Parts: sequence; C-alpha cells; structure tokens
Amino acid sequence: MLFNSLSFALFLSVVFVVYWYLTNNNLRLQNILLLAASYFFYSCWDWRFLFLLIFSTLLDYFTGIKMQDAGSKISRKNWFWLSIIVNLGFLGVFKYYNFFADTFAEVMSHAGIEVNPFTIQVILPVGISFYTFHGLSYVIDIYKRKIIPEYNFVDYAVFVSFFPLLVAGPIERATHLLPQIKKPRVFDYAKAIDGLRQILWGLFKKVVIADNCAVIANRIFDLSDDLSGSTLLVGALFFTFQIYCDFSGYSDIALGTARLFGIELLRNFAFPYFSRDIAEFWRRWHISLSSWFKDYLYIPLGGSKGGTWMKIRNTIFIFLVSGFWHGANWTFIAWGLLNALYIIPSIVLNTNRNNMDIVASGKYLPTAKEALSIGTTFILTLFAWIFFRSDSISSAFTYITNIFKPSLFTIPSIRSSNLFLLLTFFTIVEWICRNKKHCLEFDHHLFVKPLRITIYLVLTYCILFNLKFHEESEFIYFQF
Repeated sequence: MLFNSLSFALFLSVVFVVYWYLTNNNLRLQNILLLAASYFFYSCWDWRFLFLLIFSTLLDYFTGIKMQDAGSKISRKNWFWLSIIVNLGFLGVFKYYNFFADTFAEVMSHAGIEVNPFTIQVILPVGISFYTFHGLSYVIDIYKRKIIPEYNFVDYAVFVSFFPLLVAGPIERATHLLPQIKKPRVFDYAKAIDGLRQILWGLFKKVVIADNCAVIANRIFDLSDDLSGSTLLVGALFFTFQIYCDFSGYSDIALGTARLFGIELLRNFAFPYFSRDIAEFWRRWHISLSSWFKDYLYIPLGGSKGGTWMKIRNTIFIFLVSGFWHGANWTFIAWGLLNALYIIPSIVLNTNRNNMDIVASGKYLPTAKEALSIGTTFILTLFAWIFFRSDSISSAFTYITNIFKPSLFTIPSIRSSNLFLLLTFFTIVEWICRNKKHCLEFDHHLFVKPLRITIYLVLTYCILFNLKFHEESEFIYFQF
C-alpha cells in the first residue's frame, strides 16, 4: 500500500475516523488500533513478512526485559548479544547473503578456483533495515542503562511498527517516540491541519517532481552510452532532484500522517541542497540515519575525541557502513567512500562544524561566497549520486567519463524545458522556506485564507494530473 495511492487515502481516512471518533480518546484502544492498522498496512505488501516483523518485535521486547531483570553482568550481556546477533543475522540473510556469496565466488575465480555459490531466491522484506534499526537502538539503550524496558507489549510494538514510519523511516528512538505512545492524546485541530499540509507538500514532491524526473533520468541512464555529455549531465541532475523529492516527499507524508494522530516523528530532511559543505549536507540529509550512526557507531568508536587520524578512520568506517546499509552492491559502498573523501578535508582543517546555522538567515539572497559553496557542494553531491544510481562501479565511471566529452558543451538531446521550469520554481520555493519545517508552513499574516486555499487547490490539481492511477510508482527507499 503506497502513500501515493488511493487505497492508502481510503485506509488513512478510515483509521483516522475510528481513532478519534470511536475510541473515545481511550489511550489503550488508540494504541491497539494503531498496532492493528500498522500490521494490516504491512501485510498489504506481503503477509508472510508480517511474521518476521512480529518475531523481531517479540525478540527485542523480551530481551529488553531480560536484560533489565538479569542477575549478573554476564547474563545481561548474553541477552544483549542474542538480540544483536539475531537482528543482524536476519538482515544479513535477507539483504546481504547473496552479495557475499557472489563476491566470494568472484574472488575465488580470480584465484583460479571455480565456485558455484548457493544463493537464496527471496524477496527483501520491505522496511527491514528501518525496523531492525528501531529495535537495535532500543536494545542498545537498555544495555547502556539509558532507558528502562517497556513492559506493555502493545506500546512497544506500536513504537516498532507505527505505519507512517514502518517502511522507510524516519528511524525513531525509544526516548522520543515511546513517551508519546504512552501519553494520552486528544485531537488537536491545528496540528492535524498542519499534518495535512505536510502530506500535500510531500505528495507534490513525490508525484509531480520526483516521478517526472524519474522518467527522464531512467531513460538517460539506460541509454547513457549513446548520449552526449550535456544530456548525461541533465540525467544526473534529474536523478539528484528525483531522489531528494522522492525520499523527502515520503518523509513529509510520514511526518504529516503521524501528526494526524497526535504524534511527532523525528525530522528527516532540512533542505540539504542548500548546504555549504558536505558535513552540513549530512546534518540535513536523512537526519535520523546520520544521527543513528553517530550515536551508535561513531561515538562508541571514539568519535572526535582522538587525534586527526582517528577521526578520519572513524569517518571512513561510518560512511562505508552507511553505504552498505543502503544495499548489497559495490556502488553503494563506493558512494559512501566518495562522501567520506569529500568530508575528510573539513575534518583535517577542523571546519566540519563551521556551518551550523541556516544559510543566509534573515536575508533574501546568499552572499557570493555562500552561493559558491552551495553550488560546489551540490555538484559534488550530484556526482556522488551517479554511483548510487548506477548498476556497477564501472558503469558509474563510464557515465562520468562520458559527461566530460566535447559534447558536454552541446544542447542536450532530451528536451525538458517544462521540467526545468518546475525545478527552478521548486528550488525558489524551498529557498524561501528554508527556515521552516516544510514549505506549506505558512505565515498567516502574509498568506490570507483565500490565497492558502488557492495554493492547496493548485497543488492538488497538479498531483491528480500527474498521478498514474493505473501504475503506482514506488518510493526509491523501499528497496532499502
């Protein structure tokens, strides 16, 4: 059940009505409803994967309690490692087993030994990387005594499987989400309206921008060997906007949907393409994943407390793991390594925390220096996305090499003037709203009600006009 489908609109409407009007604000009934709705939502993908989700939830629920009740450090540690190993084991089997098997066979073939690896034919359970990380953070926090375990299974299960974030995040923390699940909730009209606005903006980014960029980007990447350098650059540009609008659009819909039920999820994007350096970009892109790796890997490895070489080592490791988290392909690892190489100079020069504020705050335009920094960071990110999008490292290098042909200075062979205008309009709107949570968070004294309604109607028309009712378009991050 996709967020950009009529079936989800119907599902959300039914759950919303029952949640607020039939549960009589009874917290226990509300949470039971959210859990049932979340399991139904997930089973719509493949009901067999629901059992894996429930098993993972039960595992972490019981090991959390067992760690708390353990009579010795050894017993506590055993329960901790049981959860870690089983969780990562499932993730490894479903997501990475075939990759390692094929890689081993390839390495052995270079040594002159032919190996026929045993591979498994299984569909990757949707959202497994996300809900596994929910459980891991919960178990780690209990082990480190940052939190105590949740004894109410329904409340904990809602934390893991709350349907707005179940498939592609944001990756929540128990310290942030569980207190909201356990707290009585009453309908807040202003919060619900703002949630609907964020859903509308997320749908616009996904359906109108990302899906239209995808059509041209896919065509260019599929035919890259026969196209001019300028056309390949356009393809990379469109994919750069596609992946941002696709994933941040999903996050907007998730956050807006959660707000309809009185719950605030972690922000996942903060206008990353206006970043002035790569360090700032990663503070603004997929924030929940970046902060997860910082808290549960980077800091335990020593973080920034050691010397420069330790910082570089830790940074490279985190970006390699981040790349591998995205998928079982060397292209993702190369993408992670490239981003690590981008950020290392700022670590060496100790400038990686120079840009912590909003760019050009309180101004209409950036300074020439800020504009140059934003442009440079955007171009570096664009070329990194080529590795993310390509099928292999060699095809990524070929794509980049073919960009820098004399044909780079010719007119692109694919005409997309309307899409360029749309992206220009979108970028201007995002720039104006860069200090807000989302672009429909209006200042009511500037946007009177008739103007706001007109904007809502125009966006709704654009979404319905571009929505492919007969061919649903999945979100990119569903594959992770």
